Amino acid sequence: MRAAVWMVGCLFSFSIMAISGREIGDTLGTAELLTWRSLIGFPIMALAIALSPAGFSQIRTTRFPLHIVRNLFHFTGQYCWFFALGLIPLAQLFALEFTSPIWVAVLAALLLGERFTIWKVLAIAFGFAGVLFVAQPGTGAFGPGQIWALSSAVFFACQMIATKKLTETESVPCILFYMTIFQSFIGMAVHGGLPSVPQDLWTLSWVVALAVGSLCAHFCLTQAFTYADASLVVPMDFFRLPLIALVGVTFYAEPLDPLILAGGALIFLGNFINIRMSRPA
Repeated sequence: MRAAVWMVGCLFSFSIMAISGREIGDTLGTAELLTWRSLIGFPIMALAIALSPAGFSQIRTTRFPLHIVRNLFHFTGQYCWFFALGLIPLAQLFALEFTSPIWVAVLAALLLGERFTIWKVLAIAFGFAGVLFVAQPGTGAFGPGQIWALSSAVFFACQMIATKKLTETESVPCILFYMTIFQSFIGMAVHGGLPSVPQDLWTLSWVVALAVGSLCAHFCLTQAFTYADASLVVPMDFFRLPLIALVGVTFYAEPLDPLILAGGALIFLGNFINIRMSRPA
């Protein structure tokens, strides 16, 4: 039940992120959005760490190169995700994002030498079948937006592998703290300087909502994993798909495509098989 409560916060936070990006995507550039997210997130993380029992001792690290690599992957994935946000329906974007664990299974086998099992092959097959349903290649529905979304999933997968290595020695607050620092500098480098300051309260409010929603989503998801196995948390995370589909229909008049929901179900099945069969006996 505790995991479920944290996942409700996670689902709400991810939805706020998507709505915020959609609302101000035409006002601020993608690099500006991501830079503001990190610049606002940094003092929030610094205050949270300062008030925690362990304090700033928990951000000591000797793994700066891996932090940098992780954040390059994560920033690039987020850049692709926000770019796709303005091009395709919300439900389609979230469904394609959910292929990240499938890409992790592929990349772990290719890069880390992890063994392919019959269950992993079956999980990957279901995942890619779901992609065909969602992206609908060979039709007019497939275009740059779907390519950006799939690219984001691949970069998120690379980020997940780097995060897995970091969690062997680093705490979650440490990882999030350096995420806000490094991605602030990466964002400014991509944008070519400091982001422009929003000139109206409406835009500023959505920028703050984006930054807070991003941190809350990471924190809530991490907390959920402390109370339940991945085999329980991941299925709850997939409730994001029907929720964001409802948001798209209600607020943005996006059509509810049954193929996207069917593809999302296949992607979920692939992820679920991968998690269940990867658990120790």
